[in-house]
Amino acid sequence: MRRVVVTGIGIYACIGKNLDEVRDSLYRGKSGIGIEEIRKDYGYRSPLTGIVERPALKGVLERRLRVGLAEEAEYAYVATAEAMQTAGIDMDYLDRNEVGIFYGNDSSSKAVIEAHNTVAEKRDTTLLGSGAVFQSMNSTVTMNLSTIFRLRGINMTISAACASGSHSIGLGYMFIKQGLQDVVLCGGAQETNFYSMGSFDALSAFSIRIDEPTKASRPFDAARDGLIPSGGAASLILEDYDHAIRRGATIYAEIAGYGFSSNGKNISQPSDDGCCIAMERALNDARIAAAEVDYVNAHATSTPQGDMYEAIALDRLFGATRPLVSSTKSMTGHECWMAGASEVLYSILMMQNDFVAPNINFETPDEYSAKLNIAAKKVDTKLDVVLSNSFGFGGTNSALLIKRI
Repeated sequence: MRRVVVTGIGIYACIGKNLDEVRDSLYRGKSGIGIEEIRKDYGYRSPLTGIVERPALKGVLERRLRVGLAEEAEYAYVATAEAMQTAGIDMDYLDRNEVGIFYGNDSSSKAVIEAHNTVAEKRDTTLLGSGAVFQSMNSTVTMNLSTIFRLRGINMTISAACASGSHSIGLGYMFIKQGLQDVVLCGGAQETNFYSMGSFDALSAFSIRIDEPTKASRPFDAARDGLIPSGGAASLILEDYDHAIRRGATIYAEIAGYGFSSNGKNISQPSDDGCCIAMERALNDARIAAAEVDYVNAHATSTPQGDMYEAIALDRLFGATRPLVSSTKSMTGHECWMAGASEVLYSILMMQNDFVAPNINFETPDEYSAKLNIAAKKVDTKLDVVLSNSFGFGGTNSALLIKRI
């Protein structure tokens, strides 16, 4: 079996529009959460969200390529352009070599709703324009990126709720490990418009700590009252180790293990058993003992139940060794379909720069989080082995093991 390494990374998020900005925000514990006033008018209980500015692509991409991009595909394009640059991959390389794509995306609400509104008002589908179909399909990211970057390998959207980005990396890892591809673009993207999250707000899933937006996301804290929706995109170039060495690529980290499971029970309730199975599979796949893990980038979204079940699972698996734990969602909010990819990227940035980002707003542990070694402040330390967790509605669980090269 071949080794799989990360040779390119790119990010567009509420805590930064590029790698340098994001690294600095992680190091300083800077929150990207704010209030979007239109959510109040629309009927949301909570107007809190990660503030992500739409990228200006006019003059960057020709109109023919821009018209098919949904919001999340715009974010993914910017993140991917940065990932290709850091990987040392240009269009000449892409034309001469086969590169695949797995990208996580689980909604394209804005494009669908706006198309419906146009037809409902005008009673004429021909007014939708040529880009409407490509923006509204759930595969909007992969179909657009594969066209823009002329990718000719595996081409697939991974739709797995809030584990979508993580599973995309896991599948890219498996394809390369088994010799089916040499290079795969993987990632996750999430739209941030108010149309996309109304149903979550209806479930009372969001924090209503409106008077202190940057303190609203409180993973593992006893006073947490819900998650904060967020988004953007994160892209990673995965590559066969020997292939990367031959072309002189920079290697940022190794994807050493992938674990997965399905709870098979309640559609929305997490499971500590499911979490444990995914984590154990990742460790076994990497042939790494729990005691070797230096840091866990937890899924913890700041919901009462979700954080509790993950804390129980983490204590079951790591209770004897107590590695550092933090949830970067305390700063970013829950980046949903993007989160599994962005949190691997955040972990790589920490590994490259020898620190653990703080779990901000962690003031009072509950009975479950008290058993964990949570980094409430930034910790300067060397990281050799990191575990990144991602769990989603429907009981889908993913865990990725990342090693320093």
